[in-house]
Formats: sequence, structure tokens, C-alpha cells
Amino acid sequence: MDHFSTLSHSAFLVCCCRGVAELALCRREWLAGLDPLNLVRAARHYERASQILIREAVMSARQFIDVKPTSNPKDGASSEVDGGWTTVEASARIDLSGGWSDTPPIAYEHGGAVTNIAVLVDGKRPIGVKVRRTPIVGQRLLVFVVHGATKETVVIDSLHQLLTYHQPQSPAALLKAAVCCAGLVDEHSSVPLAEQLESRFHCGFEMHSWSDLPAGSGLGTSSILAGCAMAALWSAMGLSYDRSSVYHAVLHLEQMLTTGGGWQDQVGGIAPGVKLCTSSRGLPLQVHSSELSVPAGFIEKLSSHIVLIYTGRTRLARDLLQNVLRNWYSLDPTIVQNVHSLVTNAQKCAKAAEDGDVRLLGECVDTYWSQKKVMAPGCEPVIVTKIIEVLRPISYGLSMCGAGGGGFMYAVTKEPNMDEPTRSILHKFPELRSVRVHRCSIDTEGMLVSKDSD
Repeated sequence: MDHFSTLSHSAFLVCCCRGVAELALCRREWLAGLDPLNLVRAARHYERASQILIREAVMSARQFIDVKPTSNPKDGASSEVDGGWTTVEASARIDLSGGWSDTPPIAYEHGGAVTNIAVLVDGKRPIGVKVRRTPIVGQRLLVFVVHGATKETVVIDSLHQLLTYHQPQSPAALLKAAVCCAGLVDEHSSVPLAEQLESRFHCGFEMHSWSDLPAGSGLGTSSILAGCAMAALWSAMGLSYDRSSVYHAVLHLEQMLTTGGGWQDQVGGIAPGVKLCTSSRGLPLQVHSSELSVPAGFIEKLSSHIVLIYTGRTRLARDLLQNVLRNWYSLDPTIVQNVHSLVTNAQKCAKAAEDGDVRLLGECVDTYWSQKKVMAPGCEPVIVTKIIEVLRPISYGLSMCGAGGGGFMYAVTKEPNMDEPTRSILHKFPELRSVRVHRCSIDTEGMLVSKDSD
């Protein structure tokens, strides 16, 4: 796969044509005897080929990453090791309409549109990364600290140790991929890691990451964390960048991780407020985000009408994603029409926000959940069905966050400030007493970057 990323576009097309021809020859041999094992082999090879094509298509987003040396050495360009942390914090993301249309290849074969919001959870930005320059002592060249249920520390002393980033379950895989994606380290170079860091920065780096949200939350945590990592590294390296560069860099990074995924999570958590995010049909894959112009007081009003609920169930988005893409590639008419409807509903939801219409926005959310269930049958656990049933009378609309299957869900309530009444309603039912209600408010600032000398 790395070989393909180094090819020019024309050379890649030539390789694709040759590869398709060779695959067609193999297919004829596999299908000649209708051997079930050979049929399975053919299907797996074609699915792998599609994954490589998607990866190359998504990598076209790299051309929209624009980073430059800062003119102010105090912004991080200085090679002096002062021990100061560059900290980047971001909100979570709630998708209001249009999710799945941002997922490659749908995002560039059809075109995508998502309306979403950045939200503080219990008054806090729950996701963050911090980086500082450190003296090179012994072999402690790069130190990664992942804060979670337990604290995990990974010390890197060679390029070889970084190359496990393509295994998402390996320790600190996201942070390893980030230092390569950000250009802090050239993992393909023959120059040892110590020499690379000494010649360019005269120091090592220590990097911490955290999320106060449970795994599989459905709030876009991993993509937003990846965006924070890119922003923190670029800042610590003395590079300037814009939000658009972060959005597109995360697309690149997630292909390196082999996790894939769409673009709406990082845009949703990093950019402030209520926004309509889009990608056009065709390549290169480019993401646009437009913060919506809403009536005065609407942000506060909408915040008071959203109740965030943790179901206590972990979602399995990767399995959902594979099934959705298989259905898309089969050109199932129901799926194709549903993607059209997802985009249309996202635009309708954005218009409702611009008009300050909470009721219509909630109805769009309700429609959206129905559309998600068409895209990914089985994404509504039994406990969610029960929550929707008991909260329906007080809500304009309800949906799970993200792909569904578990994690958080939310309700757009008919009356404001319904956190406590919602909790009381849910806890009347024994099977729902473990469900938690969290305070949620729309973030009007977006991702924050700070520098200290601690």
C-alpha cells in the first residue's frame, strides 16, 4: 500500500489498469469450477482491491494541507528546549443530519453533506493533546503517554518502533501515525531517528493524549483526537496551519492507521457552532465547512433543547462501515436513494437552524435516524428502542450519535432544560437505570491552542 502512495496519478492509473486485467484473469480461473472456496477468495481479493482504491482516492486530500513556517519563533519555531507545553483541546461532535454521506467512497462518488455541531460535555472540552520539546537523554527520543482508564507510556528510540502505527490496536498507534503524518519524522528515511531529530530540532518530543469520553462513544472522539494531535505537533514544530489543513490531514492519518472513516467527525469537533459541511462528487476529495448564520440567541436556545444520553453500550462502527460499503457497491437502489435523502435532509436541517426553527430541526433529526437505520440495519440496540419509546412524548426528534450501535444518543426536546426531567423519566424503568444523562452545550469557539512554560 505504501508503494501506491508514492506513485504519480498517471502512474497509479496505469498500475490500476494492469491490476484489474490481472485480477480478471484470476477471476476466470477461480470461477471456472464454481468452487465455493475460490468464490470466497475472489470476493476477498476484489474487496481488498476496493480498499486500496479508496485509500488512494482519500489520499488526494493531501493537496489541501497547507502548513508553513511561522514568522514568530515564540510560536514554536525556536529550537530551545524550554519545557513548555503546546496544548490543543477540542469539543465532541453531534451529527444532526447527513452522516454516512461523508464516508468514502460515497463522499466522492455521490457527494456528501452533513449538518453537525461542536458540543461541550458537562461544560468541558473532553478531547485533547499536548506536546513539548525535551532534551535527548539516552534513547528517550519520543515519549507517548495515552491517558485513559489506565495511563500507558510508550518510549520510542528507533524508526522501526514507529512503523506499527498501521496496527490500530498497537500502543499509541494514533500518536505514532501523527508524528509521521505531521512530518516530524520521515519514517521512510534511512537516517536514524536520533539523527533526524537532532539535525532538525536539536531535541526530542513528549506527547500526551486524553479523552474524557468512553470508548466507542459515537461522538467522533478518535478523529477529533487525531486533529488535536496534528495541530499540537505542527504548533510545536513552529508551523502555521488552518482548520481546513487539519480536516484533510486527519483523512490522511486515518488511512495510515487503516481505520478509514469519513470527514464529518473532525470538522464537527474542531470547527465551532452549527455548520453545514460538504464534499463534492469527484476527486480530489475536498471538504468545505460553513458555520451557519443563525438568529441571535439560537445557539443558547438549541443548547437548552438538546439532551445527551449515554446508553452504556459500546458501538462497533467498523463492522457497520464494512456492511454499508458493500451495500453501496452493490448499487442497491434503496441505499442509493437513501444517500440522496441524507444529503437533502442535511440541507433542510441547516435551513431549519438558519431560520431558528428548533421543531423542524428536531424533525430532521428524527428523519435522519430513520435514514441511518436504512444504511445500517441493526444499528439500533434494544435499549435504544426503549429509550426512544419512553422519550418520544417529550421530543421533536431522537437519534444515536455517529454510526449507531451503541455509545451516546440525543434528544431534541419540546421544552428547554429537560436534563433532570429526562433522567427522571428514564429511571422509572429498571432496565434504563444505568443510562446516564449529560449536560451538553454548543461550543462557539472551536478547537483551542495554548502555550505555557510549565
